[in-house]
Amino acid sequence: MTTSLQTREAPVFAQKLKHLKVFEGMPVTFTCKASGDPTPKIYWFKDGKQISKRSEHYRIGRQADGTCSLYTASASIDDDGNYTIMASNPQGRTSCTGRMMVQAVNQRGRSQRSTPGHIRRPRSRSRDSAEEEGNIQERHFRPHFLQAPGDLIVQEGRLCRMDCKVSGLPTPDLLWQRDGLPIRPDSGHKMLVRENGVHSLVIEPVSSRDAGVYTCIASNRAGENSFSLELIVAAREMHKAPSFIEKLQNTGVAEGYPIRLECRVSGVPYPQIFWKKENESLTHNTDRISMHQDNQGYICMIIQPATKEDAGWYTVSAKNEAGIVSTTARLDVHTQWQQALTPQLKVRPSARRYAALTERGLDVKAAFFPDGSAGLVESDDL
Repeated sequence: MTTSLQTREAPVFAQKLKHLKVFEGMPVTFTCKASGDPTPKIYWFKDGKQISKRSEHYRIGRQADGTCSLYTASASIDDDGNYTIMASNPQGRTSCTGRMMVQAVNQRGRSQRSTPGHIRRPRSRSRDSAEEEGNIQERHFRPHFLQAPGDLIVQEGRLCRMDCKVSGLPTPDLLWQRDGLPIRPDSGHKMLVRENGVHSLVIEPVSSRDAGVYTCIASNRAGENSFSLELIVAAREMHKAPSFIEKLQNTGVAEGYPIRLECRVSGVPYPQIFWKKENESLTHNTDRISMHQDNQGYICMIIQPATKEDAGWYTVSAKNEAGIVSTTARLDVHTQWQQALTPQLKVRPSARRYAALTERGLDVKAAFFPDGSAGLVESDDL
């Protein structure tokens, strides 16, 4: 008993409804796929009103594999709208929505043609006017949106643009609302219409007061249509371009010894770090080479042990939304006998010189004992 309860699942849609665009008079079918345990009950809605299973215009279907369908043999202008399917069982319920856009077919000439052999009789002016109004009314088409935006997240201080495209006869008038209140054009809110019929609401700059639910209502003599979206205004972030507090320094190391290349960077937000050797990007740590960074801005590369192939120019780049900056330095890798012989020219044992030699990766002991007691390595070439 317990096991069967654990396996029960709330309804889910493996395949959701898709938006459809059809011409008036065409057959059209919405399909989706629902699953759940126990098998969920299915309910269909058009613009929030439930569609009856006994409807003569719509045919509701369901297959054994969970595929659900809503079919009509001939789409009409009244079918234009939002269709929602809801799946429900004791474990929960879920729904999804698809839009049907019905494009009207040109009616011109249908009602104006006379029956063959029909003799036109004189008509009164009032009757002529009524028929003309009837013909005009047949060419009135309810607005529907061919293009509409979804929910938006815009950073405070930036530009927000909501674009939509609507059709209908006569040409619909558009009204924009925020949280149910009309939006009036001002210096920060502009309503634009382009030649291709795209209407835009432009907000610049966006502030936290602009957040809310926006509704665009298109209306003409034949009716109206609308869409809604939510605008979320993200808080403004302080951006500061990266800069190096400490740059890479030219350095050297004896072959076979470890070396550390390091620098320090700042920036808001904290920048991404990229390493390159000559023109080759270094993206992964290896057994010998590892790249490190901390949240204080310290960056380093450890090579252990160094080989002759490691010599070359190294570049660190730091990048964030505000900019990019780089620092470059050279690493020289010496053989051990070069390291030992070089300091013998002019060396005095002092703490300052010791530090300088250590930074250069030289053998300080050999430098301080030029008489050979440091144990120089001989070369067959000498």
